[in-house]
Amino acid sequence: MLNSIKSKVLKFFKISGIIIVSILFLMFILPILFPEKISNEIKSFANTKLTGELDFKEANLSFFNHFPSLTLTLTDFSLKGSAPYKKESLVSANEIAFGINIKSLIFDKSVTIDKIFVSNAFINVKVNEKGEANYNVYISDEHTSKKETTSETSLRLEKIDIENSRLIYDDKSTKVVIDAKGLNYVGKGDLDLAVFDIYTEAEIDAFNLTYDGEQYLKNKKVKADLITKINTNSFALVFQENNLKINKLPVDFNGKFNFLSNGYNMDFSIKSENSKLNDFFTALPPQYITWLEKTKVEGNTDLALSLKGKYIESTNQKPDLAFNMKIRKGVINHSEAPFPVSNIFLNFDTKLPSLDTEKLKVTIDSIFFNVDKDYVKAIIKTEGMSTLKMDARINSKIDLAAMDKALGIQNMDLKGVFTMDIKSKGIYDKKSGKIPVTEGTISFKNGYVKSDYYPNPIQNINVLATILDKKGSLDDLNINITPASFEFEGNPFYVNAKLNNFENINYDIKAKGELDIAKIYKVFSQKGLELEGYINADVSFKGSQNDAMNGRYNKLQNSGTLKLRNIKTTSEYLPQPFIIKEGTFVFNQDKMKFNNFLATYGQSDFKMNGYLQNVIDFVLTNKAILKGNFTLHSNFINVDEFMANATTEIPATPVSVDGKETKNAEVPIETSTGVVVIPSNFDLQFNATANKINFEGLAIDHLKGNMKINQGKLELKKSGFDLIGSNVLMDLVYGSQSTEKAFFDFKVNAKEFDIKRAYNEIKMFREMASAAESAEGIVSLDYKVAGILDGNMLPIYPSLTGGGTLSVKNVKMKGFKMFGTVSKKTGKEAMANPDLSKVDINTKIKNNIITIERFKFKVAGFRPRIEGQSSFDGKLNIKMRLGLPPFGLIGIPLKITGTQDNPIVKMGKETKDLEETEYEGDVPQPLSAGSNPK
Repeated sequence: MLNSIKSKVLKFFKISGIIIVSILFLMFILPILFPEKISNEIKSFANTKLTGELDFKEANLSFFNHFPSLTLTLTDFSLKGSAPYKKESLVSANEIAFGINIKSLIFDKSVTIDKIFVSNAFINVKVNEKGEANYNVYISDEHTSKKETTSETSLRLEKIDIENSRLIYDDKSTKVVIDAKGLNYVGKGDLDLAVFDIYTEAEIDAFNLTYDGEQYLKNKKVKADLITKINTNSFALVFQENNLKINKLPVDFNGKFNFLSNGYNMDFSIKSENSKLNDFFTALPPQYITWLEKTKVEGNTDLALSLKGKYIESTNQKPDLAFNMKIRKGVINHSEAPFPVSNIFLNFDTKLPSLDTEKLKVTIDSIFFNVDKDYVKAIIKTEGMSTLKMDARINSKIDLAAMDKALGIQNMDLKGVFTMDIKSKGIYDKKSGKIPVTEGTISFKNGYVKSDYYPNPIQNINVLATILDKKGSLDDLNINITPASFEFEGNPFYVNAKLNNFENINYDIKAKGELDIAKIYKVFSQKGLELEGYINADVSFKGSQNDAMNGRYNKLQNSGTLKLRNIKTTSEYLPQPFIIKEGTFVFNQDKMKFNNFLATYGQSDFKMNGYLQNVIDFVLTNKAILKGNFTLHSNFINVDEFMANATTEIPATPVSVDGKETKNAEVPIETSTGVVVIPSNFDLQFNATANKINFEGLAIDHLKGNMKINQGKLELKKSGFDLIGSNVLMDLVYGSQSTEKAFFDFKVNAKEFDIKRAYNEIKMFREMASAAESAEGIVSLDYKVAGILDGNMLPIYPSLTGGGTLSVKNVKMKGFKMFGTVSKKTGKEAMANPDLSKVDINTKIKNNIITIERFKFKVAGFRPRIEGQSSFDGKLNIKMRLGLPPFGLIGIPLKITGTQDNPIVKMGKETKDLEETEYEGDVPQPLSAGSNPK
């Protein structure tokens, strides 16, 4: 019996050993037997099934890289995306391995890929504004013809394994950017079926989510167990059982996502019910994680977010967004606080139908918390945006020192008693002069603010403000600030203000004290940020907008002085800050006088003396016109710096994967600059002089003229300056139609300038007279032209209208292809580079065509006569009569067509007019017509 058992055991081990040895033998021999077949099949598969360019360093076939799977491993792998991103990488990885189905390989003699293993990869998914994505690199069977499918390789995935990788999803159509670092992902399922479930386990070390430029999640740890049903027939995803964890916050996620031909259809729901309030804070940005280390947070919270509907960019159809949050029995207690923030209660609900901010609904039907015996409670409901419906009740009394300690507010020390009691209900509509019916008071007593960024505090802060409007209209609005005062660096500053009737504002404002804005800003700022400026004020303003507008200046009581130094001011119209280096303003009734006002803007400098009128109304209302009269001098003005939009460049960003640095796809450079925008509420006059002006590389010297800015237009009258060695007289009207389009209307008289210098130094001259590249000599110009400028301050040629005279004096028409072609055609060498003397050429401009009126000249005994047309894109329609010696009575008729670069000369008189291009839009009439630009 014992021998029988022993025999069976030996037999078992013998069989097992044979099986193991056979398996090991097969594991070694299969990669040797089939390497060429598998490699060739994979290459054939890639050529027929992938539209993106695939590249790798070397290929290895083994059982041991991802045991027990037989895998073909490609090292230094890269795959470029589909159109329109064919030049940018979709996937790059240290290695990518394809699992080979052994049964199909041995018995069916075909290569079936059933697994994909990716490690240390950078996955760069992009979708443009039209919804075109770079991941459409796989050609399905229905799009592959029989001739193309000679490969015996198929893709029947059962598993996708991604290890230690980075994923960037940049969708410009939905304005969503996802950056997932340290991505580990395992997805299993029968991916070859038309409808299948995929079971997913995923972990992300740092997850970032940005929508429309705003970052909502930053460096969050994510863990997910998901079940997703995928229907490849209808391109639909169904998220069934999905459990997520964002840091410590558990989240349930389910929904549907369908791909449409022109967009998406989605129905997402994200919930976290009866979660710990502490876990919610762990899902917030990193600075709150640090704060939590010293803070105890208790209480429960419910969160719910939904996104439902279609997103179709072409029809501007967008889904509905909703978010709800509740907090119950909340407690926040910092370790150093004598008592906590307790009894935190919140009901917050917001809805954004069609992602339209004008339909935004925000409801905080209650918020409450205690700090010891103090409290904050509020109910706030709003609907809309530009026309805002509001119902708000806010009531609080809080000791800021106690709240500061209870919350553990970092980098800031607060003291003082803050009370607020406000009721506001109604509609805010600025256009119709409506505001909510409002009554309230705000009080801040014995305030104190100190930060870690500056050693001294702002202290003795006292503010008492009341607001009252019983009718719900701007003309019934009353705001009183009596007083507002504080002390900083030993210097007190106080303001008293009474404002009422904002339709015809009445004001009574007093301000006195010194402010060092740079130091005050450091109290609130973070390190690395700077703001400079110094103000010394002793002013008193009392009056009404109606008196100022109607010239009843004797009723105004405006007086005092305001000294400024190194003040930075910004405007929506200007891309750079305007810096007031120094200046003293003296207020007298409706005027603010400028005494030795020195300012800079970029490289430009200004010195002004004069006055502004209606300043108080201009500051307090949006209807007032700012008037002024100045003498202005500048050593240098760089007009290019005043463009509405600064040029931006977004360089390629390095991405580190497993210690190796690769470059992310480069972002195109945006080069649109924008036009110079003239504010419409200015009425300013300048007697201006400037030593040097730069505009688009054009050097202008010794400018003198009268400049007027009024109703969004800039006018120069009887202006003189030196340009390329010539004295130029010019009248100009300029105005913006938008930030990307402007009109101009000017008359210029330039006497005897060098045509070669004009070509080399004036960009617009090169654009409008490109054929003059090799010409030499002296010309004069008396011309009037009006038109439209594009976003780069360049003329839109079809919009140009005007005309004038070009007077030629001793000009060598060297290098003009038209004359060279005429010379070859007629055999008259003198016509190749003719010299012109005392010839007036009259032209007119309209609809992209320059019409040349008939003119004559002499050259080597010949008497040519020219007239016709030329277009701004270089086309020619010229009639020419070549009068023969001695008197030109007999002439050869020629017609010149083609282009300036390739003129065609033929015998004859009949020609066809060039096709005109009309500009669709408002175009100003030339100054000669006596009208102003539209």
